Amino acid sequence: MNDNLLILGGTGFVGRSVCGLLVDRSGGGSGQIVVPSRRPERAKHLLALPTLRLVDADVHDEAQLTTLLHGRDAVINLVAILHGNDPQFERAHAALPRTLARACAAAGVKRVVHVSALGVGPNAPSRYLRSKTAGEAALLNAGLALTILRPSVIFGEHDSFLNLFATLQAVFPVMPLAGADALFQPVWVQDVAAAIVRCLDDDSSIGQTYEIAGPQVLTLKELVQAAGRHAGHVRPVIGLPDALGKLQALAMEMLPGAPLMSRDNLASMRVPNVASGKLPGLAQLGIAAATLESVAPDYLGAGRGAARRARRGG
Repeated sequence: MNDNLLILGGTGFVGRSVCGLLVDRSGGGSGQIVVPSRRPERAKHLLALPTLRLVDADVHDEAQLTTLLHGRDAVINLVAILHGNDPQFERAHAALPRTLARACAAAGVKRVVHVSALGVGPNAPSRYLRSKTAGEAALLNAGLALTILRPSVIFGEHDSFLNLFATLQAVFPVMPLAGADALFQPVWVQDVAAAIVRCLDDDSSIGQTYEIAGPQVLTLKELVQAAGRHAGHVRPVIGLPDALGKLQALAMEMLPGAPLMSRDNLASMRVPNVASGKLPGLAQLGIAAATLESVAPDYLGAGRGAARRARRGG
């Protein structure tokens, strides 16, 4: 079992679930999970986890990353950004895997589990997907004991996807929506985390690429409608023509802060975010994927009260 672990991106949405499962898996053993962050004060949710050490470090700095890797049995790379320009996507998705490959060689670490994305390919339509493609290639060419996971859109209690659309529908009477017909195969964050941990513990996953997707294929419009329904704010969702959708995304990019949707997001959605069926998935890892309907009511708005009442038997 790989007990001494380094988790890159461990403070994020998927990372908190992965860290929780790994701590449970260790059972308070002698191993240690190291999670680096440049802003460890923002990751207080991890401080209570035993056998986990949160450290102040910049994983993009090769010397620091090499030091962090010394004595580790394996590394999990969860680092990703959804919005950005070319240099930002390059840094997060392509340059970091190249740095990781060199640091692993220097530190003598072979085992890597890397989370990529469905839809990658050299001719992918978005900067996001092309940079993810470059990151996979960097690790595949490094002679590592590598496993790659490609998830669809991930949902769960702390997501910025369904929660966002639920919040918007609590405010606005109508939801105009770019990319309404885009296809997704949403997967629960706990299933993604379980897949990562099982791959880490199963040497037969080395050299494999897994498509991590849920049991249902839904359009973006259907997902937005589900978010509103479970939050108790059902609103009309109106799909926008492509030209208007691009204008909406451009307007969102110009607002301060991270955009709700960008033109690069729309470009990504031109590729169906669904499993091809040509690669192994959750079933091959022994995981029965949860449906959106079985999970979302437990954390979205109006569903919380109903879920609590059901658990109390009243």
